[in-house]
Amino acid sequence: MRVRDELRMNVNQQPHMASPYGQPQPGYQGYPQPGHGGGHVPSGYPAQYAPYNGPGSAYQQGPPQGYSPYASFPSKTLATNLVSDLSSSPLDLGMRGPPTSGAPPVSGAQNYSQFGQGETQNGPPPVGAPPQRPPVSQTYTPGAVNLPGPQPPYGQQFGAPPVSMQQMTNQMASMQVGSTAPSPAGPGYAPPSVSQAAMSAPYTPAAPPTFPPASTAPSQPPPTEAVAQAPLQSYYRTLPPAQQPFPNAVPLFSSTGPTQPQAPPPVSPQSFPQAPPVSQPPFSTAQVPPGPTQLYGGPLPSTQSSFSRPPLPTSQPSAFPAGPPPTSTPSQLPGVMQPQPPVSQPSPYHSGPPPTSTGFPPQVGAPPRPRLAGMQGPPMASQGPPMTSQGPPMASQGPPMTSQGPPMASQGPPMAQANHIHPTQPGMPPGPINASLSGSPPQPGMQGYPPQQNGAFGQVRGPQPGYTGPYPGQPNYGAPPAAPALAPAAPKRLDPDSIPSPIQVIEDDKANKGSEPFTTGVRGQAPPLVTTKFQVKDQGNASPRYIRCTAYNMPCNSDMAKQSQVPLAAVIKPLAPLPLDETPPYLLDHGESGPIRCNRCKAYMCPYMQFIEGGRRFQCGFCSCVTEVPPHYFQHLDHTGKRVDCYDRPELSMGSYEFTATVDYCKNNKFPQPPAFIFLIDVSYNAVKNGMVGIVCQELKTLLDYLPRENPDVESNIRVGFITYNKVLHFYNVKASLAQPQMMVVSDVADMFVPLLDGFLVSVSESRVVIESLLDQIPEMFADTRETETVFGPVIQAGLEALKAADCAGKLFVFHSSLPIAEAPGKLKNREDKKLVGTDKEKSLFQPQVSFYNTLAKECVAQGCCVDLFLFPNQYVDVATLGVVPTSTGGSIYKYTYFQAPSDQERFLNDLRRDVQKQVGFDAVMRVRTSTGIRATDFFGSFYMSNTTDVELAGLDCDKTVTVEFRHDDKLSEETGALMQCAVLYTSCSGQRRLRIHNMAVNCCSQLADLYRNCETDTIINFFAKYAYRSVLSSPTKNVRDSLMNQCAQILACYRKNCASPSSAGQLILPECMKLLPVYLNCMLKSDVLQPGADVSLDNRAYLRQLVSTMDVAESHVFFYPRLLPLQKLDVESMTLPVAVRDSEERLSRGGVYLLENGLNIFLWVGVNAQQELLQNIFGTPAFSQIDPSMTSLPALDNPFSKRLMEIIKSVRAQRSRYMKLMVVKQEDKLELIFKHFLVEDKSNNGGASYVDFLCHMHKEIRQLLS
Repeated sequence: MRVRDELRMNVNQQPHMASPYGQPQPGYQGYPQPGHGGGHVPSGYPAQYAPYNGPGSAYQQGPPQGYSPYASFPSKTLATNLVSDLSSSPLDLGMRGPPTSGAPPVSGAQNYSQFGQGETQNGPPPVGAPPQRPPVSQTYTPGAVNLPGPQPPYGQQFGAPPVSMQQMTNQMASMQVGSTAPSPAGPGYAPPSVSQAAMSAPYTPAAPPTFPPASTAPSQPPPTEAVAQAPLQSYYRTLPPAQQPFPNAVPLFSSTGPTQPQAPPPVSPQSFPQAPPVSQPPFSTAQVPPGPTQLYGGPLPSTQSSFSRPPLPTSQPSAFPAGPPPTSTPSQLPGVMQPQPPVSQPSPYHSGPPPTSTGFPPQVGAPPRPRLAGMQGPPMASQGPPMTSQGPPMASQGPPMTSQGPPMASQGPPMAQANHIHPTQPGMPPGPINASLSGSPPQPGMQGYPPQQNGAFGQVRGPQPGYTGPYPGQPNYGAPPAAPALAPAAPKRLDPDSIPSPIQVIEDDKANKGSEPFTTGVRGQAPPLVTTKFQVKDQGNASPRYIRCTAYNMPCNSDMAKQSQVPLAAVIKPLAPLPLDETPPYLLDHGESGPIRCNRCKAYMCPYMQFIEGGRRFQCGFCSCVTEVPPHYFQHLDHTGKRVDCYDRPELSMGSYEFTATVDYCKNNKFPQPPAFIFLIDVSYNAVKNGMVGIVCQELKTLLDYLPRENPDVESNIRVGFITYNKVLHFYNVKASLAQPQMMVVSDVADMFVPLLDGFLVSVSESRVVIESLLDQIPEMFADTRETETVFGPVIQAGLEALKAADCAGKLFVFHSSLPIAEAPGKLKNREDKKLVGTDKEKSLFQPQVSFYNTLAKECVAQGCCVDLFLFPNQYVDVATLGVVPTSTGGSIYKYTYFQAPSDQERFLNDLRRDVQKQVGFDAVMRVRTSTGIRATDFFGSFYMSNTTDVELAGLDCDKTVTVEFRHDDKLSEETGALMQCAVLYTSCSGQRRLRIHNMAVNCCSQLADLYRNCETDTIINFFAKYAYRSVLSSPTKNVRDSLMNQCAQILACYRKNCASPSSAGQLILPECMKLLPVYLNCMLKSDVLQPGADVSLDNRAYLRQLVSTMDVAESHVFFYPRLLPLQKLDVESMTLPVAVRDSEERLSRGGVYLLENGLNIFLWVGVNAQQELLQNIFGTPAFSQIDPSMTSLPALDNPFSKRLMEIIKSVRAQRSRYMKLMVVKQEDKLELIFKHFLVEDKSNNGGASYVDFLCHMHKEIRQLLS
């Protein structure tokens, strides 16, 4: 059974309609709707005004009047008490005045719009905040997507309130939401009719009735997301664990900014032909079937399990907590029937007679239509006809989405589908519904559910009767057809608010998972997203700060893994820093005998070992071998079979811990010496001229007091040495007994050696005076140099030889400025050739020029010599080749192109300080062991491998990750799950040999739906990026991009084919936990490495390629999808940041100031019309024209806003491993082009697709795979 876990979107989509009526209409279905607030809903109390008196009266097991239970329940859906998305919304039928300007009014009961005038909110409002009705001029509220353009007042026609179901029905039937022909009154709305009750108030439908369970499992909706929940939820029973929804429930709404009016794009070659409509449930999206899925373009996505649609945040319980679904009893509403589109063609997808009329109940005078078994509720009549889904989606269109969950009262058949994006076909009647979905066939005039708001990704509704004409200048958003003969309106561009929003998902996760500690004791539970701040409690699995997996339900066999194409990988960060409120791994000492291990596979003692025979032996969880327990480690077992000291021993109860290693784990069977740091400084003309030499020497004087140490109160054991170089090398003797440092020159760079042993590597405290004297003299000695040529290979050889001579591991800090063209080993030539970009030979530009550095890297790893490279190039330096040694030894590369001391010094010094001070291990070896059935087959990162199992790292710091891919070599069992153990043997900065162990257990599944329910998209993207960035070494970038798109399409097509209930081919269905896969993948595909613009240098591409290879999931997330914060919404009193907005230019307000960060840069974008007070608070000047775009730091001003902004920038920088330089970008300034490169949802200058276009392309690919 699937929990509500998918998202559906109509891709051959309907115009995105801005609705003047806060809420979407699904749910209008069988409920009478009075024109003003006094009518009764079937549950028994007056809509909108009735007090909530507990579940008693409303909770009816029997059918309420006017309802009849349906004969059968579709097999795909869960039998449970289905709760609609609107389960806790009171009917809000009070009439309100028409909108006059700006966004339409939003109902007071709608908790989503809790912000002040002109604000936009992306995430859910704080729970429990009082509902507040936003002013009419608000720019955008999730409840009501504002219509672009001025909005004239409309005369509202009020008829008598409908008193019967039929009247309600008629009114609904006459409200078309589809993309249909324009009415005679104009392209926007049908002519008003005096007798129609106009609805201007947001409509919050009552909950759909419940169904009798079809399965033995107890049924009940899990709690919704952190939207304010109605009390009603508590009356439902809970789901058994197996049916619990994926914790990461669907976000309710993504309203990040005002929607811009979009002109209808020309129909591109990809547009859908007007073929017969797809036969699909009228509300493709309404049903939130089991399985965490979200549909686009349909009814509100539910935020919870498959069975219940989450309640909209309202303040009253639903009218119908339970009860059978509404019947389609005809009822009369005063109102004019809209002409229907022609009903002439059967659906191409399903056989059966075409429907005869449009409304969901039989129209007046029409014969009643037979009901297909299992249909959840009558389809709505207020939608436009579905579009055909025959052809590829339009380039500019994307799928409308629906989110899956239990069917709403007003919806079509339940679907187990994921995010469905339904096509709508103007003027075409859909065919009957697929046999497996029973219920009334969709009616013509219903499209696959137009964009809606309220929780469904901002999809909006079409107009309603009673409005005279279109808003001036506004595209025809969902006008009802005037007459069957008229041609259908051209489809409009898909509304970006109707497709999954990364911001919404991030905010929902923060609301759902940010408050409670994440305990690791439950096998296979996915952790909070990397963007959520949370606390971890280690209860037997490693913290997600150490290990994140792409899937927490692993397929039981290789066939299933191959079919799904979901990568099975773990991103491991062995020395990850922890927040102050979490305990670092305990250090255990088992004495001379060392850690207890399995005899066969050598796995270390961990919580997965099973003690037997009274505790005398243990069975390995990885290979099942039985091993004797050494006498000194013996302990009795309790009545559950656990050792009585289980919770006193971290290795038996925790996921991460360390052992002190015995001498057997050391090189040559002797304990290691403390490590050394050697600083190698380029003193050629360029390096001296740009100020780098002086800055490095000045900084080292203080930085040497902050070398890494185990105990902050004890001096560091690390020794230091110094070398300068240009074409020759200068070694310095800084022995404490010397009055002045001594320089020794080695000019024979072809055969490098170290000219002195004693006095080269020294203790800082002992030789402080001599070292400071040296650092003062170096800039003076080389101030007048004219030497422009440099060497590079011999520099690393010199450091390596010095470490060999001292018999210790260590790190080289190389400060280098230019291409090494001097005659020496490792000499390079300039091979920058832009003409190769985009050709089959492009891959050669990422490969090293010469093999010398590969050999040198291997020698460095053998000695434990790690290299960190700081580059200061003014032209091409061949980063692809110079970076070989750092990336093979576990080192880092820092690059400061066109380095200028005034603007770049701060960034360089902060990077250097952090690099010198951070926790690091030396001479490390990592091995990943797995339980029988899977094995680690591929590794990504900065390391060297001399065999297929051991990852060797000369240095391993707290920022480095190693990504491991797993493959099946046998079947896995659902009972035991899959286990992995990462063991890292390393030398600490104090010289102690240690073993750090991280254990992780994940579930195994035999159903694809379970796999798709428990994946983590951010980790999948991290893996894809590393896989792709390594592939460019051997394949053309175009092939790499195509391969990734194909794999993504296969992942989603497999879900569609095997896990989603049948639906039209025009719907794009995305698994709930992967609904952001397309947007993130698109960001990666158009990154500079895979799709460079003309201005991107080869060095920069090589640098980024090497940088991403060691990124953790949090860094890769913000790198590919930068964070964009609207500072004009900053509350200086609050410690919380304003909710981010989506990375698109249309989200930027000309009157705003935005901060964008991507892990490498911070941009401050200033709108032309920014308020003078805001500019005064930030820049100290009220005039936009007086802001200096060249500033790299903001003035420290004495006002609360400036101080709070400084704190935010400081905290944002502290979260990243690289110091981010600040750039001020004024709107319409030349720097804005650089800034726009990071607005990744838009089309890029280098040819990268926009998010909307890419979504349509992915849908087309998926359909081709399925056909």
